[in-house]
Amino acid sequence: MSRLRIFPQDQPDAPSLSTSDQAQIAHELARIGVGFEQWRATQPVKPGDTPEAIMQAYRGDIDRLVAERGFKTVDVVSIAPDNPQREAMRSKFLDEHYHKEDEVRFFVAGSGLFTLHVEPNVYEIKCETGDLISVPDSTLHWFDMGPQPSFVAIRFFTEPDGWVGHFTGSDLAQQFPRYEKGQAA
Repeated sequence: MSRLRIFPQDQPDAPSLSTSDQAQIAHELARIGVGFEQWRATQPVKPGDTPEAIMQAYRGDIDRLVAERGFKTVDVVSIAPDNPQREAMRSKFLDEHYHKEDEVRFFVAGSGLFTLHVEPNVYEIKCETGDLISVPDSTLHWFDMGPQPSFVAIRFFTEPDGWVGHFTGSDLAQQFPRYEKGQAA
C-alpha cells in the first residue's frame, strides 16, 4: 500500500504525519507542487512484458501526460532482485540531489521510496503498483529501490540529459530510514 510520511527535517524518527489514504497523499503532496495519481491498466500487464505491451496498457494516461507536459521521450525500466548491478544502481541515487527537469515515474509493478526535502520537512513517499509521482525540477530528493529491487516503471523525459543528478553533498539522506520491502507502515 502506498504511504506518505512527513518528518520535520531535524526529526528523522518522528513523523508528524503518516497516511496510506490516497486522497490525503495527493493533497499533501500537491501543497508542495508534487503530483500524485493512480492509474489502472486497460489490459493485464506483468513484469517481463515487453515495453510496448506495458505502454499500450497505459496508453490513454501516457498520451494525456505527454500532451499536458510536453514530454519528448517515454520509456520503461525494469529492475529485478537478481540484477547483478542492483547494489550500484541502488547507491546511485541514495544521496540528496536534484534534476533540471521534472522526475516523473509511474510504477507498473513493484515499489520504491522517494524522499523529498522541502524545508522545513522531509516527505517520504512509498510508491507502489499503480502510483504516478511527479517531482518538480530542482526539488531536493533521493530515491531508494531497496536491497532487493523489484519494479517496472514508466519514465517520462523532456530532454535526454535532464535526468542527470546534481548532488548537494548533504548527509541528510543518511539520517532517514532506508527502504526495505515489506517494512511496517
